[in-house]
Amino acid sequence: MGRTRLTRAAWQPVPAEFQSRVDDDGLWRELRSPPAPGAPRPALFLDRDGTVIEEVGFLSRPDDVRPITDALAAIVRANALDVPVVFVTNQSGIGRGHFGWREYAAVEERLAALIAKAGGRIDAVYASPHPPAPDPGAQSPHRKPAPGMLLRAASDLNLDLGASWIAGDCASDIEAGRRAGLPLGWLAPTGYGARDAARARSLAGPGFTVVVGRGLAALAARLEELAPGRS
Repeated sequence: MGRTRLTRAAWQPVPAEFQSRVDDDGLWRELRSPPAPGAPRPALFLDRDGTVIEEVGFLSRPDDVRPITDALAAIVRANALDVPVVFVTNQSGIGRGHFGWREYAAVEERLAALIAKAGGRIDAVYASPHPPAPDPGAQSPHRKPAPGMLLRAASDLNLDLGASWIAGDCASDIEAGRRAGLPLGWLAPTGYGARDAARARSLAGPGFTVVVGRGLAALAARLEELAPGRS
């Protein structure tokens, strides 16, 4: 059986103001900074719920957005080093019918404002609304642990996946990074980090390092390794 292609029509109605952000695969693609010219750059990919903000099941209310302090510090540090910061987030609440794109966008707007208040910014946001498929062969190529969001970001933003990192609180985040060709995945202790620690460790292998159980403050301290021009 071939892979099911989930189109934008499958997730209608998409409010008119968001039509340009939801592509024909149903993927939210929001570029907040233009791609840099020249050679591809390393990036910091971040999961959102449980990593940058506290985990809230099927988050749809801006008032429930609670940033994690260490994550804000990592974002600000990456910005200072000119390392692009890209959100890659599964948002199956949309595909399951729990909320829509308007609610999702309101949450993103609130989070962007809180990050800006802390002195940071996000360069791009990718969100997959696709729910888990009963048949793994029919799963969307964008829903983590598939690497589709990272691959699309690399194309859109001129990123070097072979030198980029990903941080998240689920093993699926780490697996998406491995499958995209990243050299490092960082499992935060927040959100589902404790639950997924063993599974995340099992994903380590030649050319792919997995850090487990250390907060994003520790990641921030290492971000100079991603800075442009560093050999």
